[in-house]
Amino acid sequence: MTGASGSRATGSRRGNATRLGLMALPVGFFALFFAWPVAAIVARGLKTDGAWHLGRIAEIVTQPDIRHVLWFTTWQALASTALTLLLALPAGYVFARLDFPGKHLLRAVVTVPFVLPTVVAGSAFLALVGRGGLLDELWGVRLDTTVWAILLAHVFFNFAVVVRTVGGLWAQLDPRQEEAARMLGASPLTAWRKVTLPALAPAVAAAALMVFLFTFTSFGVVQILGGPTFSTLEVEIYRQTSEVFDLSTAAVLTLVQFAAVGAVLAVHAWTVRRRETALRLVDPKATARRPRGAGQWTLLASVLVVVALLLVLPLAVLVRRSLDAPGLGYYRALTHADGGTFLVAPVHAVWTSLEYAVAATAIAVVIGGLAAAALARRDAGRLVRGFDALLMLPLGVSAVTVGFGFLIALDKPPLDLRQSWILVPLAQALVGAPFVVRTMLPVLRAVDVRLREAAAVLGASPWRVWREVDLPLVRRALLVAAGFAFAVSLGEFGATVFIARPDNPTLPVAVARLLSRPGDLNYGQAMALSTILMVVCAAALLILERLRTDRTGEF
Repeated sequence: MTGASGSRATGSRRGNATRLGLMALPVGFFALFFAWPVAAIVARGLKTDGAWHLGRIAEIVTQPDIRHVLWFTTWQALASTALTLLLALPAGYVFARLDFPGKHLLRAVVTVPFVLPTVVAGSAFLALVGRGGLLDELWGVRLDTTVWAILLAHVFFNFAVVVRTVGGLWAQLDPRQEEAARMLGASPLTAWRKVTLPALAPAVAAAALMVFLFTFTSFGVVQILGGPTFSTLEVEIYRQTSEVFDLSTAAVLTLVQFAAVGAVLAVHAWTVRRRETALRLVDPKATARRPRGAGQWTLLASVLVVVALLLVLPLAVLVRRSLDAPGLGYYRALTHADGGTFLVAPVHAVWTSLEYAVAATAIAVVIGGLAAAALARRDAGRLVRGFDALLMLPLGVSAVTVGFGFLIALDKPPLDLRQSWILVPLAQALVGAPFVVRTMLPVLRAVDVRLREAAAVLGASPWRVWREVDLPLVRRALLVAAGFAFAVSLGEFGATVFIARPDNPTLPVAVARLLSRPGDLNYGQAMALSTILMVVCAAALLILERLRTDRTGEF
């Protein structure tokens, strides 16, 4: 008995040491490059002459216009999340269970809208539903300055989040479990509700969480499509910071946003934890089949129509506008520096964005992968599980706050990074790492713990257990996570706009600067750069699909 107890104690200590080792780097990264900059900007707004003015919090929050902003921010995020799930879950099934020509290309096309800069995609959507837009020309219908334009644009952005997060796990579920339920007399709907839906619940919850956070902090879409009528917390923080110059109000709104997001993440962590279970995962290629029956063909056609109207059409508008000038005039203009908007030719932003995105993806995969590995351990304590929610906070805190915080906090040795190229990838990795965690965690937690225990009993070290047991099962999720991080890094705008150097602008920053200047040439160049961004993202995502399909067949 004593020997057994000592062996369990040794195993427990070894597990704790392994978990702490996995958590050390992610904790340090988020503390240094997220918590510190945000705390610095909040302190700058609420602290004057060495004294804190906390009474400003209640004073600002009780203002009628601020209460209206809080209410609109909350309900539009809930409505956007519900609408996105309603339209995207059928697409998740189509990509997971059906095999049809052009599937990999279509998956890349679905993901492209998610990485577009909000100012560009918002402008494209305005061309569809605004004055002189497609709906206005055909039927005299305008949706700009209405909440419907905002909701549809949010679905446009977040459609891929649900498809790739839920569809990725759905493709790995063994369909024979649902087939067995149907053989026992269950209807197709009952079998799906009783067998498949509980298995998908963690992935659906993770996707819903990400969509809610993105729409709760929506900035570019609301600013362009909502006009002066609608304002989210993010828009109000930007207005208070850059237009009114009221840093105190901006700091209070940042704290409110921080508290709201923290509450949502705490509830999410508790509910998801209660639904976790070990799943039987299989090769995704074995679960996808040609559509059979009128029902599956109708579902496939419906998804294709939704994708065409909601996702492809706005992208087609951008391409058409980039070609308005004869002889590819807007594209040729990108190769010349005018000395005003940029210190280099705008096309230089393409290579800069790719370099930054690769660096940001590497950082995000390392940080997010280590965090997911630690969180996946079922013997994790409350402190470790709480970090699961904290990892998502960069998605729910104002990018404006993070950008200003970088400039304020990272301005002194030994971390004076304001002139360093690494500052931009660090900011982009803050947004990419939560995607890595959310993509990998459901799969890691679904791995049967008995496989790890059997390997450990046979003498395998924790590192060898990870390499021999976990990695073969999660490498597909790792590739998907890397693709998400790369795509997010290419399109990140909120924080990058404050820290990107004039001689090294990223694509989103370059597009925003061109859109801010009057004239058809600047607008056309912005559309041309946006088209280039779409092509680069689609190519990268298509390559990722090929690698994932060709090299991860043994699952």
